[in-house]
Amino acid sequence: MADAKLSAAFLPAHATPPHPMANPGYGKRDAPDQLPRTAQDFAHLPPREAAVAAYIDRLPGGADISVKTLAKTLPYGQCALRTALNNLQRAGHLRRGREHLVDSGSPRWITRTWFSRTARNDDWWAAFTRGDVPQEPQEPSDRQGPTRSRAYILLAALGRTAPSLSLSKAACAELAPLLTEWFARGASDEHVLRSLTAGLPTPIHHPAALIRTRLTTKLPPEREPGPTPPRRPPLRVLECAKCGTPGRPEALPGGTCGPCRGEAGPTPDSTPLTASAVRTHAADIRAAMANRRQESHT
Repeated sequence: MADAKLSAAFLPAHATPPHPMANPGYGKRDAPDQLPRTAQDFAHLPPREAAVAAYIDRLPGGADISVKTLAKTLPYGQCALRTALNNLQRAGHLRRGREHLVDSGSPRWITRTWFSRTARNDDWWAAFTRGDVPQEPQEPSDRQGPTRSRAYILLAALGRTAPSLSLSKAACAELAPLLTEWFARGASDEHVLRSLTAGLPTPIHHPAALIRTRLTTKLPPEREPGPTPPRRPPLRVLECAKCGTPGRPEALPGGTCGPCRGEAGPTPDSTPLTASAVRTHAADIRAAMANRRQESHT
């Protein structure tokens, strides 16, 4: 029954309510170096998982892809969606975890959900967690369609965030170079979305003209000249799809920990640490944090 209603999930952006965005810094995060979009990206998945994956794939970065929010948009219940997302994680399209931006000056770890149109194996996700992403080999040019830029994709998805800003294919292609300059100056997808959708007038008669004006008048300043110091990769940790327990990627094949796969875990050591051992561990942690702060200032 739900499959018969799937077409509603893929109506043009102006015909459906905009998909909610998560709080700034959260929501969907696109994995890097994905292959160009094709009609066969999710053909290896069951129909339900393929439909959910195709819908998530076309959402902009920062979109709320929690089970509760997806259940309000797609013709599936929360239980079915939770199972579908776990299956997508097992198939290599999705990983959940936490991330700490080492140069942000904040001690907080942010909850992340990374999505990849291109299915990845456990080794790729482990490398991604370490900040060492292997390049994906590109298919021959005669097999892939035209590659759409990051700017074009964001502009084409604007209608899901603000239906009154739905743009035509020609408008997206015309405005993409203006948005590319924003990215060259360090703007994030979230920054662009806020700048283009905040405080919209009512009604909007010419969305392309309004977007052009905002892209021109709100353009961020140029970066300071001079060499840019290399940014250290963020600290990432993955979590089990079922119980949420964090762990090393090697301990989460398919995104699931050993106990949730039915494997017996190691017998815990019942010998408590001595007070001196606890103080030694705490001192080591404080020293490591101090060294990291010193490296950041340097």
